[in-house]
Amino acid sequence: MASRNYLINTEDLTLTDKKEYKLAALAAGIERCALKNVGSPNADIPGLEGIPTSQKDQRVRHIRNYILGGNWPRSIDQRELATGPAVVRTDFVAPTVLAQALTAPLAVVDTWYSCFQAVAAPQLLVGKLIVFYGLCVIPPIAVSYLQFLRGTNVQALFDLQTQNARLAFDAFFSEPVVFDPQDIFAAQVLCSAVTGVAAQVHLHNFLFEKAGDVIA
Repeated sequence: MASRNYLINTEDLTLTDKKEYKLAALAAGIERCALKNVGSPNADIPGLEGIPTSQKDQRVRHIRNYILGGNWPRSIDQRELATGPAVVRTDFVAPTVLAQALTAPLAVVDTWYSCFQAVAAPQLLVGKLIVFYGLCVIPPIAVSYLQFLRGTNVQALFDLQTQNARLAFDAFFSEPVVFDPQDIFAAQVLCSAVTGVAAQVHLHNFLFEKAGDVIA
């Protein structure tokens, strides 16, 4: 699990802060793409290949400075995740039924609910890599925790109760959460009150793929 899991409400951030958080998430995703052969960032970004993969923080800083200068690795495209349905577009092996960020109806307290409707453990398609960097929960707030799992291993756990008194439930993660191509993962919220309706939990994300896979 990531070493530092907490939320930073976007109301506490300046526009510059928000840009920095997003830059960090983009850089983390590109660095991971280089390791997982999504595009060719090592060839695209001057100087990156010379930094050992063991020096992850240095590589991420190098990528951040590169994209801060208005550059982008030409072998990679970036957009937001499309969960489904398949007739619209999906980046999952098994797509969601609706093109919305919804759980199943909240019916049992202290039960984990997938953020992707009835798809409990989505799997990314070949060549897709994703970075989650924040979330937005639409009132009424009836969930208390968010967890990310890779397989059965917890990758990150966030306490959502820290945001209940805020005017807007929109927050960034202390560290981005990354999943690789074909990963089977889960993003789940813990029910804290029975509402009988679905919770609207949107996960802010950047999806990366080889350039040209999708023509928008």
